[in-house]
Amino acid sequence: MDLSNRARQLINEQIKHWDLAHRNYEGLKKVKTKSFDFGDYHIDIQFNPERIVSSAAKIDAHSIKARPCFLCQNNLPAQQKGLLIDGHSMLLVNPFPIFPEHLTIPNLHHTDQRITGNIGEMLDLAASLNEFTIFYNGPKCGASAPDHMHFQAGIKGFLPIEKDFLNEKCCNKICTIGWVTFWHWPDYQRGILTLSSKFKWALIGCFTNIYKQLQLLQPNEAEPMLNILLTFDHDEWVMHIIPRTLHRPKEYFETGEKQILLSPASVDMGGVLITPREEDFDKITEMDVRSIFDQVCLDPKTILKMIFHFSFNNL
Repeated sequence: MDLSNRARQLINEQIKHWDLAHRNYEGLKKVKTKSFDFGDYHIDIQFNPERIVSSAAKIDAHSIKARPCFLCQNNLPAQQKGLLIDGHSMLLVNPFPIFPEHLTIPNLHHTDQRITGNIGEMLDLAASLNEFTIFYNGPKCGASAPDHMHFQAGIKGFLPIEKDFLNEKCCNKICTIGWVTFWHWPDYQRGILTLSSKFKWALIGCFTNIYKQLQLLQPNEAEPMLNILLTFDHDEWVMHIIPRTLHRPKEYFETGEKQILLSPASVDMGGVLITPREEDFDKITEMDVRSIFDQVCLDPKTILKMIFHFSFNNL
């Protein structure tokens, strides 16, 4: 049985035998959704009250130190079971799902959330879990456990970005350098740099160079702020890199009617904004969506300059 089927079997077993998972996956069937049409693409809004745990997570050093790590094996609930994979990670069912099939994949060791040195593992996961989209939230980009290295995975077909990548009105092929093709999203609200390749080593090398460019933009950060969405189809990886400029938009910190408790992470960058409060779901507007993305994402023009810089230095 391949890993995607084993993962699906684990999800079904956990929903059956773990009360928290059963309750929240049943609740997922009743979440409210709506969409905003932006012409060539749309952005979905999901009201999902159980995601308040992640959206409102305190990730300052004091709060992290004061709580036990919920991704360490010794702290997992008694009913939570997992699958050991690749010798140093565990596949777990996410008990607070956004996707109808949602996984968390923590490292067996308690190490900081960093993509450096782990991008190869992410590529391997995408190839093994080829029915899922693998995603990475940076420590200041939606990770509610920035002290423990982990990926997440959601079943394919859920995020609008998957379909939009195939739409030339949304995503344009810019160039191919060596074994990697570069794609740009000129008018997609979010600045996204997409890479595709059939060769793992080529993607690792290309990502490493892009990572270094992003470090120059944020020299004071332990890791440049970014989200990553990754799929594997027809022996080819497609990697969406979404550089970030802010963890949370100003609307998150407002009070009263002005507040929108929305903390963008990879799923939001993929086109599904998660609102854990119903009042925010009801009042959020198209203008709010534009404002949130404008604040937290690098702009598309800067992304294009990065591509040209990379191209020039690799001629």
